[in-house]
Amino acid sequence: MARQFFVGGNYKMNGTVKSIQDIIHHLNEAKLDPKTEVVIAPPALYLLLAREHLRDGIEVAAQNVFDKPNGAFTGEISAEQLKDSGIRWVLTGHSERRVIIGEQDAFIARETLEQREGNKTIDVVTAQLKAVADRTKDWSKIVIAYEPVWAIGTGKVATTEQAQEVHAEIRKWLLSTVSNEASVNTRIIYGGSVNEKNCKDLAQQSDIDGFLVGGASLKPAFVDIINARI
Repeated sequence: MARQFFVGGNYKMNGTVKSIQDIIHHLNEAKLDPKTEVVIAPPALYLLLAREHLRDGIEVAAQNVFDKPNGAFTGEISAEQLKDSGIRWVLTGHSERRVIIGEQDAFIARETLEQREGNKTIDVVTAQLKAVADRTKDWSKIVIAYEPVWAIGTGKVATTEQAQEVHAEIRKWLLSTVSNEASVNTRIIYGGSVNEKNCKDLAQQSDIDGFLVGGASLKPAFVDIINARI
């Protein structure tokens, strides 16, 4: 069974009630590829707003989650609370939270420019994924996002060949470390200055199963990225 194409929009700390309502209205009215799974991740303050107004078929993700179900953890949100609110997805381990907040290895594989130029990409990415494999039993609920840090928000993007190479190595790692089922079925998406101009070439690669989109997800062109395989 072919892996379903996946496009996520990470709004980061951007948006207001008005601007997010406008983005949602545009998505609701747009003709989107029915074969693509679409998930948007607005700031936590606007999660319920997004869930309430989005049409069926588009999901909402939180940008972070805490690993305890409840308790005296000021400022945190639990997986149970997200589920209770109809939020079915969450981003964890984003590179910005690693750099700014100091979070450790989790669910997003990323590399710095120094690591890329030092030919350490695969070692760095698989080491991060090992932290995930040690705690994960059900890979059917996971989407892996590969993000070269040097391409996030810079306008730079890994070449199609570079992105495909890393995705293929991640899939090989899943085969050797996890299982054949995880290697075949786990979606591996690319993040790092994806836009309407480069998305179609990237989307044609055999091991690139979609995108995690930052700034471009706030623009009308996000629809073009969702439709990259049409």
